[in-house]
Amino acid sequence: MTEETSASTETTTLYDRIGGEAAVNAAVELFYRKVLSDHRINRFFGKTNMEEQINKQKAFFTMAFGGPNTYTGGDMRSVHARLVKMGLNDSHFDAVMEHLGATLTELGVPADLIGEAAAIAESTRKDVLGQ
Repeated sequence: MTEETSASTETTTLYDRIGGEAAVNAAVELFYRKVLSDHRINRFFGKTNMEEQINKQKAFFTMAFGGPNTYTGGDMRSVHARLVKMGLNDSHFDAVMEHLGATLTELGVPADLIGEAAAIAESTRKDVLGQ
């Protein structure tokens, strides 16, 4: 790897390295298929408009992974407070993380990029769980 190539890799966002909009869209669609079929966590989405949820999640991942910021949702603590009242806890967050990793693996994302994505998602744990 040349110095120039190394420098450009360092400045390229995770969003670009995983494949941009098409990759995020595919990942979110597959991710929610997994989540909604999981008895451990699907109850948290019982009253959710899934089309709206999927669009918000696409915008959130795009922004969080360094792509264009079009996310208009609330902060993680506020938007998940209702779910925390329903019993959302670390075991549920772990299940979501499991599905994120499985989704990215299924889509052929390299392990190092999955690790980066997981670290970003993991950084939201305390806010999502209201801790």
